[in-house]
Amino acid sequence: MAQRSIQGDQELARKIKQRRNELNLTIEEAASRAGVGTKTWCRYEAGESIRRDKCRGICKALNWRDFPNKKGDVEKKSLIEEYRDHEAWSQFLADNYGSGAAVAFAAGSDILLDYINQDQSDLASMPSGSHIGQLSTSFISEELPPQFLMRYDYDFLYKMKCVLLQLRWRAKHEIPMTVHSILEELLIYLCNEEAQALIEISAGADDLVDNEELDDMEDWVFNMFDDMDIITFLYSDEYLTEDHPFHFKHWCDQQFYMD
Repeated sequence: MAQRSIQGDQELARKIKQRRNELNLTIEEAASRAGVGTKTWCRYEAGESIRRDKCRGICKALNWRDFPNKKGDVEKKSLIEEYRDHEAWSQFLADNYGSGAAVAFAAGSDILLDYINQDQSDLASMPSGSHIGQLSTSFISEELPPQFLMRYDYDFLYKMKCVLLQLRWRAKHEIPMTVHSILEELLIYLCNEEAQALIEISAGADDLVDNEELDDMEDWVFNMFDDMDIITFLYSDEYLTEDHPFHFKHWCDQQFYMD
């Protein structure tokens, strides 16, 4: 199974606590900025293990560019070897776009599910119609196209999660990961973005990333989509009207590769 935690120790715990104090943050403030609970943050400062997908939040909370290096603590391993038995490993992606693509989807979808669940939990305690832009902390709000920020409410997050779980089910059962909607494209793109951030942080944390087979991780999504329209239309300064196929109104429409 994939090794999803970084072994904690007192030296790492000391660095986390020292940095928090340097920034004059309370435990509650640091935990909120990291997107975790106060009990979880206390475990970090007590020297317990840290899930890899939480490293990015810790870096954000403490204004660290990279996670503290722990070279020598863990033997180098291939990320492909670690993730090959993951429940969201897609042999279809590995065969068609390289093992880096399968690693990216498995790792990135784990992170994205965590973010969705956290934002859903926070929105559930707010008035109906609230959106993630109103949350004090939301990693998803930083990743989704900004034009439609006010559309990202609890119902949309629920829809996101359902579609992502369907994609993971297809990956697990070796079903082709052909995308048919903007939302499916967007989720796969975001999975890859999150995976790249995780691997970059992991490289600083324990020097595990040493695999040339992951070199294709950056571009495989665009090879899969056969274009870069998701960047051109959703992450540019272009204003999309309702009749545009990439407008939020059409994200769930079945638009691609339909007979």
